[in-house]
Amino acid sequence: MIRIPCPNCGPRNSSEFSYFGELGSRPAPDAVDPAHWRHYLYDKKNPAGWTTEKWYHASGCRKFFAIERNTLTNDVKSGRPFGVESSSEESS
Repeated sequence: MIRIPCPNCGPRNSSEFSYFGELGSRPAPDAVDPAHWRHYLYDKKNPAGWTTEKWYHASGCRKFFAIERNTLTNDVKSGRPFGVESSSEESS
């Protein structure tokens, strides 16, 4: 079981959440060519180690937030609402 630290509801079982992928900045669809847009949609880094991800608390507060999670061990460092920067967040 993975315990996800929801910034609104506190730590909960991962079964209450939906995973939405790696956190990254979305390019403006009308400002990029199809190849760049395809890269944004389908080519993920999928690192072995710490990464910042987007999650949705479907069975709780129904809000999106970011967590830092180790993909090898499933350890979770922190959960934070969007708009709050993390000192260890990777730029995308």
